[in-house]
Amino acid sequence: MNNNRRLSWDEYFMEITEVVAKRSTCLRRQVGAIITRDNRILSTGYNGAPSGLAHCDEVGCLREAKGVPAGEKHELCRGVHAEQNAVIQAATYGASIKGGTLFTTYHPCVLCTKILINAGIKRVVYRGDYPDNLAVKLMQEAGIEVVRFSGLREKGETECEKENCSPSAPE
Repeated sequence: MNNNRRLSWDEYFMEITEVVAKRSTCLRRQVGAIITRDNRILSTGYNGAPSGLAHCDEVGCLREAKGVPAGEKHELCRGVHAEQNAVIQAATYGASIKGGTLFTTYHPCVLCTKILINAGIKRVVYRGDYPDNLAVKLMQEAGIEVVRFSGLREKGETECEKENCSPSAPE
């Protein structure tokens, strides 16, 4: 008899986001993202400079040099976010992500959230927090199901918690 417990789909995809994040070239935060529909991977993305440009781990981080806190002044970053890259890859290769689920190592920022809303993403599963209350509010307003993944579970435990977005969202 096999005593190994089979991973749930959420566990499976969240484990893969951790591997995808290892391709990141960001000096501050390594992020991996996967877009799925019907339990099939449609696209992956990690954060790093646009194709063909020098990476932050080669030329340094302007936001770090200027002391910009996380969640602020994204326009100073040369990198493309993991969620953006996942949407771009899907578009490049003709994969419709409408109605899909985004799995990501960190909660998306407001810039990525707006893209995800317009792309038709219906569910977001994330592991780590990100300091962006407007992103939380917009996802709630758009009716996106947001689930904080709490890690691999033991038998009988649940691996996800639905997020209560309203307490931390700005007015």
